[in-house]
Amino acid sequence: MVDSKQHHLTVGPEDARKRLDRTLADRLSVLSRTRLKTLIRAGLVNVDAKPITDPAYRLTIHERVIVTVPPPGPARPQPQQIPLTVVYEDDDLIVIDKPAGLVVHPGPGNPDQTLVNALLAHCGSSISGIGGVRRPGIVHRLDKGTSGLLVAAKNDRAHQHLAALFAKHRVERAYKAIILGVPRPPRGQIMGNIGRNPKNRKKMTVIAQGGKTAHTQYCLKQVFDSGAASLVVCRLSTGRTHQIRVHMANIGHPVLADPLYGGRRAVSTRISSPLARDLVRNFPRQALHAFRLGFTHPITAETMTFDSELPYDMSALIEGLNAKDRI
Repeated sequence: MVDSKQHHLTVGPEDARKRLDRTLADRLSVLSRTRLKTLIRAGLVNVDAKPITDPAYRLTIHERVIVTVPPPGPARPQPQQIPLTVVYEDDDLIVIDKPAGLVVHPGPGNPDQTLVNALLAHCGSSISGIGGVRRPGIVHRLDKGTSGLLVAAKNDRAHQHLAALFAKHRVERAYKAIILGVPRPPRGQIMGNIGRNPKNRKKMTVIAQGGKTAHTQYCLKQVFDSGAASLVVCRLSTGRTHQIRVHMANIGHPVLADPLYGGRRAVSTRISSPLARDLVRNFPRQALHAFRLGFTHPITAETMTFDSELPYDMSALIEGLNAKDRI
């Protein structure tokens, strides 16, 4: 087993007040600045024994810096026997009902136990390498905390066809979301380019210039607790990172329990039921479910549409929001 490697350095007068990432790039030529930024954001760089996660941190003379470089992971994801809910499968593609908590493909912090590892075990060698060795078969993603339907390709032809459909926005994708408050009007469209939040690189945000075009349609379906929360259906015309979560938060109605975009905020004052407040506070993920997926089959040209019922946790949250014992 390969151990992690550590680099130690002390900040000298020439490095005082300089950015952490720039100083490390100058002092540690074996690591690129991009790699160093990744290590910093992952909490693997300590300054005076405290983890620093901001690459722009300004150094002070005599501070001691330790950079921990983890051992390299396997070049290719390995098959792992992880239970999958298969909605449909043929020789060309597979449709999965992904549970919340399952990461789609390996990445920093999630080297294995992902949907990709499960697909490699389920589909065998046929899927290996389709779409790239790190993301075989993957043509779109769902966030770790989002449940619902996802399609993966099992050969090159299917991958190219599905990727083209997603690129041209010809895939039907609909989500159910439980949100804070009630949107007005009850049916509408949200337009706003989405880009990386400059203050928090883990978050996306609506930006005035740059970013990528994003278009979400929403429709109100149910109101809870005199307007404290509601159920909406969102349909995507584009598929940007965190799109529904960002757009709903941007109009003042974040997805309930969303850890990044304010879905736990104001729950105590907006939701009257103690049961519902506790449910939201303890809900482990954003209340978002991809319930419909539709596309044209790459070989048969058949129009295929799949639906998924709300998972138990979101159904229980709705029951709590509908509770009669308001206090």
